[in-house]
Amino acid sequence: MTSAAAPAEPRQPARTTAEARAPLGERALGGVLLLPGVLWLAVFFLAPLGIMAVISLGSVDASSHITLADPSLRNYQQALRPEYFPAFVHSLYYASVTTVLSIAIGYPIAYWISRYGGTHKVLLLILVMLPFWTSYLIRTYAWMTILGDNGILNSVLVDAGVIDDPIPIVNTDFAVILGMTYGFLPYAILPLFVSIDRLDESLVQAGRDLYASGRAAFQHVTLPLTMPGVIAAALLTFIPALGDFVTPDLLGGAQTTTIAKIVQVIFTSGRDWPYGSALGFLLMAVTLVGTLLALRSLRREVIG
Repeated sequence: MTSAAAPAEPRQPARTTAEARAPLGERALGGVLLLPGVLWLAVFFLAPLGIMAVISLGSVDASSHITLADPSLRNYQQALRPEYFPAFVHSLYYASVTTVLSIAIGYPIAYWISRYGGTHKVLLLILVMLPFWTSYLIRTYAWMTILGDNGILNSVLVDAGVIDDPIPIVNTDFAVILGMTYGFLPYAILPLFVSIDRLDESLVQAGRDLYASGRAAFQHVTLPLTMPGVIAAALLTFIPALGDFVTPDLLGGAQTTTIAKIVQVIFTSGRDWPYGSALGFLLMAVTLVGTLLALRSLRREVIG
């Protein structure tokens, strides 16, 4: 007996030249779209960092000019002196508290805008970004006017009979944290809103259908699914808060010392750019390493 012939496999339609070249064309288009951003980062981010890296290896001569005649790492060795440790701790403290408060305040605001904003979401987001239309320095000076001993807040409390004497608020940690939280709060609200707005509400309803309370549904459904937004908000708040020197300087006074303030003084008053560059690079390195470690641990917690 002869065996039956195996059925022939269906022939695939031949790919046209245009189809064969489509992936290459898409990659080329992606490269063209990416090029302006890469050039922008190279010119305005990488190039200044490269200049700072070179300057940090130099020194200042007798005429206060930067010289690279004898490049070395002595500026980095001086930047690691123990007396800078308290300033670094203060910087971490201000940035951490500001980040926690910004997320704690920003999450309910972002949630309300996403779930109850309705047709006014765009208007509400514009109101969130409205402070960005005014200079950060001017807004900080406004807080000095509000919180000063003869400022608006103390004047209202004294006139209302709540207090007899003005409360010293400026030049305290409270004033610094208040000003920084106000300044960086929009950085937390925007990524939180995006993450919450993309959340499928049917998943929350499914949890409620399984007899989960509102608190349990938020804890086990909403919060884990919006954790990427929380992480983005934490990074966008913590990193600029760690490098902020305007608010600690104006609202914290001379007794408030942070690494960013020290770098600012070294660059401006001290005119020692090599030393300031080295200290700034060390701050950036610590921030980068800490951010990567935090992302790694949070990624394990979120993704598993």
